[in-house]
Amino acid sequence: MTTTEGVADVETFLGQVATDAAAAFHAATVVLGDKLGIYKALADGGPATPEELAERTGCDARYLQEWGNAQVAAGYCEYDEATGRLHLTPAQATVLADDTSPAFGAGLISLAAVLFKDEERLVRDAMRTGGGVPWHDHHHDLFPATERLFKPGYVANLVESWIPALEGVTEKLEAGAKVADVGCGHGASTIVMAQAFPKSTFVGIDYHPESIEVARKRAAEAGVADRVTFEVASASDFDGDDFALVCVFDALHDMGDPVGAATHIRSRLAADGTLLVVEPMAGESLLENRNPIGRLFYSAGLFLCVPHARSQGGAQELGPQVPEATWRTLLADAGFQRFRRAAETPFNRVFEARP
Repeated sequence: MTTTEGVADVETFLGQVATDAAAAFHAATVVLGDKLGIYKALADGGPATPEELAERTGCDARYLQEWGNAQVAAGYCEYDEATGRLHLTPAQATVLADDTSPAFGAGLISLAAVLFKDEERLVRDAMRTGGGVPWHDHHHDLFPATERLFKPGYVANLVESWIPALEGVTEKLEAGAKVADVGCGHGASTIVMAQAFPKSTFVGIDYHPESIEVARKRAAEAGVADRVTFEVASASDFDGDDFALVCVFDALHDMGDPVGAATHIRSRLAADGTLLVVEPMAGESLLENRNPIGRLFYSAGLFLCVPHARSQGGAQELGPQVPEATWRTLLADAGFQRFRRAAETPFNRVFEARP
């Protein structure tokens, strides 16, 4: 490097890398604070010294001191120098300690931590060999982290805005209709809908038996097991027909043959049925996705979405940042005649497709 301008460019970019590294290091402390209930202890019990926090959490005070220092340095916690106490602002408590809030963010960081746990597997089985890694073969922390990431958004948006944005669907579900939730995981979205529409019946479908077991327990705990069933099946072979609504939440892009899956879904719909597809927010080109949302989802796509699609044969390995024009074409190829973006959030696009 020979010019002053060149040196400045290197220093600026190195500063960006250092900032990103600091965030990655700090993310590990957030996972600990979430898993050990430290954020909740601060939110529920109020300001505390490390010693007082140790009494609430059963953790060691010296480690809590270092943990607290990291939170203060990162802006994830506040500190009163006069009393030596840590505390959370209302905003910090909402994002870090309230897993019922649509703004809950600790689940997102928990999911990010799974990527590090799977790094060796991705190197061994995918990047160097061109192989795939199916969803069920990832670290076991992936499944609860996925539920905790997406559930607050379902609670906030699914019944309040996403379903009402679909033509005539709310009225059908209020009167009583059949609904399928494909790729349901632990069943959070299925149960949210069942609680809102007591006259309708719901079936959650996922190919992962362990997730279906958890979903059944969740339905029993929520008191909706009489109207909700969960079945082990794939998007391309599940049973049932005459569904008024089939939902696929953040899952169609993961499938190795999304056209085949969408074609099967169309065959299961009632003549006037609706397909609801919720997908990550994305622009129409790579450069339009040069932003924090694109950065997040492309990284997740490398570790999770593309390897899973490849494990299923990879007729199409879409990844999570799929242009709307691609979805329009793909669903038309599956036999859907009508397609539109019905709603959106900063993180999601909500598509409606009809036969």
